[in-house]
Amino acid sequence: MPLQISLRSLYTQSHKLNPTLSLPFLPYLRRTMATSGDIVSPTTTRVGWIGTGVMGCSMCSHIIKAGFKLTVFNRTISKAQPLLDLGANLASSPLAVAAQSDVVFSIVGYPSDVRSVLLDPTSGALAGLRPGGVLVDMTTSEPSLASEIAAATAAKGCKAVDAPVSGGDRGAKNASLAIFAGGNEGEVRRLNPLFSLLGKVNYMGESGKGQFAKLANQITIASTMVGLVEGMIYAHKAGLDVSLFLNAISTGAAGSKSLDLYGSRILQRDFEPGFFVNHFVKDLGICLKECQNMGLALPGLALAQQLYVSLKAHGEGNLGTQALILSLERLNNVSLQSAARGGSGSGSS
Repeated sequence: MPLQISLRSLYTQSHKLNPTLSLPFLPYLRRTMATSGDIVSPTTTRVGWIGTGVMGCSMCSHIIKAGFKLTVFNRTISKAQPLLDLGANLASSPLAVAAQSDVVFSIVGYPSDVRSVLLDPTSGALAGLRPGGVLVDMTTSEPSLASEIAAATAAKGCKAVDAPVSGGDRGAKNASLAIFAGGNEGEVRRLNPLFSLLGKVNYMGESGKGQFAKLANQITIASTMVGLVEGMIYAHKAGLDVSLFLNAISTGAAGSKSLDLYGSRILQRDFEPGFFVNHFVKDLGICLKECQNMGLALPGLALAQQLYVSLKAHGEGNLGTQALILSLERLNNVSLQSAARGGSGSGSS
């Protein structure tokens, strides 16, 4: 309401000075104010989105259903079709997305993709963004690239937030993602009406700190996944009903989000990706690179990375991260396929 009053007052004063000024001035004024630190809302903020894959498509749907005008770009147009059916507009390039948006989100595969869609001088989003606009990269990427994007946006009078997410496809569908945000704290707070549609935002510090937090998250998940599949292999070899075993440990100290998300999927041989092995290998590689820069030795991380790399070597990079069980099965010449009797009851999807 205060914004509407402010707009009406500005319009009235301008109209007195120039009687020929007509109603179309108001949408222009709203757009200008939307990129200048005003409250984010469906009536004042146009949203752009680059990358509508496994995660992005579900995340975008929440934004559309909340009433925001959304413009999307995806290299494979068919992956954006469900969003077009919901009312999203399709742009021909990241630059075209930004030209029609006040806040532009991106969630793509690799740091090279992030650099291309955001910083390319001829087709990237920054080239099309108005001064005052915001780039929000939700890809798990390199902290140094996040800092580079922040510097490039600042030079143009824009802002950037690195905000990678955790929670997989289920978190994206249920709007329950953990969001790790780096950048200006006030800007992160201003964007909360959008972040809250996707999950819970956690402010981690200056530019790049969101990425550092996500990498620490991936290190934690990697070792947890190794523990989960090793426990399952051990239970199977010991003659236990693995489904009963998973149910038994789910409420004890060994319970985990990984068990909840992937226990029954593994037993059902459901390796559809909520998060691709290829992308996890990328993330763990970035983690190891950062460890080298810091002089850190994290042997659990290194072991997990090697096991996931072995999946890629077997052509399984496009499976979900729960396919780690395949690597341990090959290593021990056993298979849990015979243990797939129903499921763990600990959740899937």
